[in-house]
Amino acid sequence: MTAPLLERLKNGSILTGMQCFSGSPVLVEAMGHAGLNFVTIDMEHSPTGLENMAHLLRAAEASGITAFARVPQLDSSIIGRVLDLGAAGFVLPHASALRCREALQYARYAPLGVRSACPMIRATGYMPPDWNAFAHASNQNALVVPLIEDRTGLDECEAIFDLDGIDIVFVGPFDLSLSIGHPGKDFRHPQMAEALARVTKAAAERGKFVMTTVASTIDHDYARTLLDAGVKLLSFSADVGVFFSACRSIAAHGGTSDFQAPIASGAANPR
Repeated sequence: MTAPLLERLKNGSILTGMQCFSGSPVLVEAMGHAGLNFVTIDMEHSPTGLENMAHLLRAAEASGITAFARVPQLDSSIIGRVLDLGAAGFVLPHASALRCREALQYARYAPLGVRSACPMIRATGYMPPDWNAFAHASNQNALVVPLIEDRTGLDECEAIFDLDGIDIVFVGPFDLSLSIGHPGKDFRHPQMAEALARVTKAAAERGKFVMTTVASTIDHDYARTLLDAGVKLLSFSADVGVFFSACRSIAAHGGTSDFQAPIASGAANPR
């Protein structure tokens, strides 16, 4: 059995998604209805916690979008709980080969791993008709997505891809740019492009896949550059970033004569 998102990748699909930093189920649901394929719900840099995660996952399921949880750290309890809540998988920050091996153990039930087992969880529908069937399917389908965001992850990317159960790797450009000495540069910078090429080459040689972000704007030309480099999952920034950019554009145009409403003499500025 193969996770549906992974099956689509193996059939040659290019998938698009977004990160959720807002913690808003409305925005997650909107992403799904808009036709995005996946959402990464951030728990590392956003206020989202485990209680809100359940609502976000319900919104994802209701709108047909695959949801990952970006966990804040390598922690067996947090990993087990986001999977218990029904996440399709999780993104592991600061990936290394050793950390990925541990994460795979935390994501799998015995005898393949050490994930704590409980039948009365959201992922089972609160009581599975066949626990063994559920556990087997979960072991096969839970997606562990390492986040390569520093020199260690880059240097070990081949070893990471060699691990059974690692099929998708997320390359985080901002932290990676800091780690390799080119702060804030994207994959159009020569050294950043070289780093991405190493990861996509390792993935292609093993029949696996690379995800990364399309900067902080909706830049389709840059997205095409990433596809040409071998990326198969494009994450278009984060919901708050897209919303902020839209608001900033509206505010900037609001200062022009085309948008500014006439103000009566002596009237207060409505702002």
